[in-house]
Amino acid sequence: MDLDLSYPAVSDLRARARRRIPHFAFEYLDSGTGRELQVHRNRQALDDVHFMPDVLPGDVDPDWSVEFMGQSFKRPFGIAPVGMSGLMWPGAERLLAQGAARHGMPYSLSTVATKVPEDVGHHAGGNGWFQLYCPDSEDIRRDMLRRAKEAGFTKLIFTLDVPDDSRRERQRRAKLTLPPKITPRVVWEVLTHPQWALGTLREGAPRIALAESYLQHHDARSSLEHAGHLIRGKPDWDTWDWVREVWDGDILAKGVLDPELGKKLMDRGADGIWVSNHSGRQFEPGPTAIEMLPKFREALPDAPLLFDSGVENGADVMRALALGADFVMLGRAWHYAVAAFGAEGIDHLVHILTDDMKLSMAQIGARTLDDLPRRLIR
Repeated sequence: MDLDLSYPAVSDLRARARRRIPHFAFEYLDSGTGRELQVHRNRQALDDVHFMPDVLPGDVDPDWSVEFMGQSFKRPFGIAPVGMSGLMWPGAERLLAQGAARHGMPYSLSTVATKVPEDVGHHAGGNGWFQLYCPDSEDIRRDMLRRAKEAGFTKLIFTLDVPDDSRRERQRRAKLTLPPKITPRVVWEVLTHPQWALGTLREGAPRIALAESYLQHHDARSSLEHAGHLIRGKPDWDTWDWVREVWDGDILAKGVLDPELGKKLMDRGADGIWVSNHSGRQFEPGPTAIEMLPKFREALPDAPLLFDSGVENGADVMRALALGADFVMLGRAWHYAVAAFGAEGIDHLVHILTDDMKLSMAQIGARTLDDLPRRLIR
């Protein structure tokens, strides 16, 4: 099958993933919070960023390689953390880490992944970053950071935009529990998705493995009361200072939308700021991430800036880079890809993004990533 003809866009991978995985898994991955207005605003705000086409640019063959915070990457995009990846496709964490190593990209493992750092880190080829949902217990917190470091994760992503739960209404209607509780509805959904079922039989039921390793009871719970939720704290500035002192390495502050808070975080030891609104999964009536990105670049002209939230194609990567990001991360898209075609889906998504960027940059006469800002229509 020629994937480029049959599945040329992320939306095509999404549609195939939806057919291949149970409803409760797809709803967890795909849903936003509330009425999902923030998800739609993210999309519209990205679509509102335009470039001026060029004429007679000659041969445009961009060099994608970038140096970012002491690491070399083949492309300016990578894999953002997504909780419970193995729920979307059995063994997804391993497949994504291997894909990151294969393509020279960063891979981010969530605290609430279905695999522990020790099972994943060595697959990432030195490109693994660990995302922290900060536990309330200092002992658990310290041990998690130790395990991540010893497993080879080089950067810490401290997610700051989850002070409490969000009302993901689609997820609630799907009645997801972790691990999935055996009900007639769940049995039917699993039986009607045999490849997912066989893979899950091989990998084991999806569980919040790292958090559960610190708890005595591993019963099925609502997706709003899973093991990660039970140990998660509500970090404040003192928590930030504690983590900064304990973690020996770069810390990326993820989920920041206020440039003044970005400046404060950099003053308090952050090594980079990750501009994000959690892709519309956390707080509905907030600003879009892309509209805030240029304000961060103005406020922090020399700080490493990452961006996510709604990125679906190569043009979106270009938009974020042109508006000030040094690096762009995607979350849902990689999970659509791996659920659609496994490891081959990861390779295909890299091709989709890269080819879209190449052709789009030819249209605007941009030979390097540094050329993108001057082609913006402001």
